[in-house]
Amino acid sequence: GINDIILQIVDIIMMAAPYGVFALLGGLVVDFGASAELFIALAKYSVTVIVGLLLMILVVYPLIFRIFTKMKYKDFFKGIMPAQMLAFSTSSSAATLPVTMERCEDHLGVSEEVSSFVLPLGATINMDGTSLYQAVAAVFIAQAYGMDLDMGQQLTIVLTATLASIGAAAVPGAGMVMLVIVLGAIGVPTEGLALIFGVDRLLDMMRTVVNVTGDATVATVVASTEGQLREVTEEELMS
Repeated sequence: GINDIILQIVDIIMMAAPYGVFALLGGLVVDFGASAELFIALAKYSVTVIVGLLLMILVVYPLIFRIFTKMKYKDFFKGIMPAQMLAFSTSSSAATLPVTMERCEDHLGVSEEVSSFVLPLGATINMDGTSLYQAVAAVFIAQAYGMDLDMGQQLTIVLTATLASIGAAAVPGAGMVMLVIVLGAIGVPTEGLALIFGVDRLLDMMRTVVNVTGDATVATVVASTEGQLREVTEEELMS
């Protein structure tokens, strides 16, 4: 049937993809030169993304917790960690969603009414880690091409990265696809995506952890403000 034909086409594309990426990367190496500076810049880009993601988990979310809930963030972290580990291994908020809901309801005390609404919605539109990554990646690729971004272009990156992250599917690599929109909005050649393909898998895993943590944070905050967050025992947190 048509479904089988589409699956065969997808298989062909997936088999050809590595060669296509190699060809793109080969062209960029010719343009930029396979210098040590390029690899150092790529390492700095990766570190910048990782530091930004860590700040989200270790600074931004704890601050939100401190303002809106009485739960200690370390207790929240204990309860949600299994979902974070699954998110890291699958790079998919959608695949992690059942575990995220189970951890929030049974181990963080979020009511089923709140979790069943907030978490599926968050897995679709709340992509904090993805939006941060897209902004950093867009600036990095623009700098690699020697482009100086004015204030208008920087604001465009913020806006389009936010909107693109909302529209991104909760599957591995979706952020990379939506990054094309961000680059197009500021006039950066999309061929530059090949520069970051090599390190994107690790960064995808880490930003998915941030996305899932953000979803659980919002669910806990909503439950707390609506009076639907019950106290949990230490055994429930650790189980």
